[in-house]
Amino acid sequence: MSYADQLFIENCRSILNDGTWDTEYNVRPRWEDGQPAHTKKQFGIVNRYDLSREFPLLTLRKINTRAAIDEILWIWQKKSNNVQDLNSKIWDSWADESGSIGKAYGYQMAVKHEYSDGMFDQVDRVLHDLKNNPNSRRMLTNIYVHQDLHEMNLYPCAYSVTFNVSGNKLNAILNQRSQDMLVANGWNICQYAALIHMFAQVSGLVAGELVHVIADAHIYDRHIPIIEKLIEQQPFPAPRLEINEEVTDFYRFTPDDFAFPDYQYHPFNQKIEVAV
Repeated sequence: MSYADQLFIENCRSILNDGTWDTEYNVRPRWEDGQPAHTKKQFGIVNRYDLSREFPLLTLRKINTRAAIDEILWIWQKKSNNVQDLNSKIWDSWADESGSIGKAYGYQMAVKHEYSDGMFDQVDRVLHDLKNNPNSRRMLTNIYVHQDLHEMNLYPCAYSVTFNVSGNKLNAILNQRSQDMLVANGWNICQYAALIHMFAQVSGLVAGELVHVIADAHIYDRHIPIIEKLIEQQPFPAPRLEINEEVTDFYRFTPDDFAFPDYQYHPFNQKIEVAV
């Protein structure tokens, strides 16, 4: 089975069996009908994915890999905070009339900072160090910027990535303050695994480990029956990743440069409510 499926099943069973409900609290998220969206959660889940062995893609249901990679490029490559630059509707609920989500996500990636060796934004700083100082222990990004939170339409969930090179392998730690397991887990893992592959390729490295740290891993109350049914399925093997090896500039990657030719997955036709 796909290792991503194995961890997803283990995480969900742990939350369902041993998690903590927040039903005694007046929670912020709401369903479309206005009812509070309560969760059952676990604190401090840490998952490790060896990208040199397989690409971590869920097979329990289909992950839209093209849309997932398009979104990570929207943040890290386009450095945009406007949904008009995104080829899906997933951010529309948080956008204003102009399409902006405020000073969030891509906006923070584009802010330049002064270093002793020049001006860089967060993405270009990491790419520069991977090529010129790969043994650095200072390669990280952080988009949870407190002075700008009041101008963000949604606080960042996946907010920090620390990159580290061991030998010729590029590893990364993704820190996430909050994760909706049904909606976001498979999506985020696909995105950041793809990002590590891209950064490794343009830096003359190979993809190593992705370590995913989730502070608040939760399942929403209305998602529990869906999760219970989902994790009883038998996963398929992990798919093979084909990436366009001719791309040597991170800013030239597109979703078309990724393919998963033997991706098998279970059909999933149920509409998922998203709490906002």
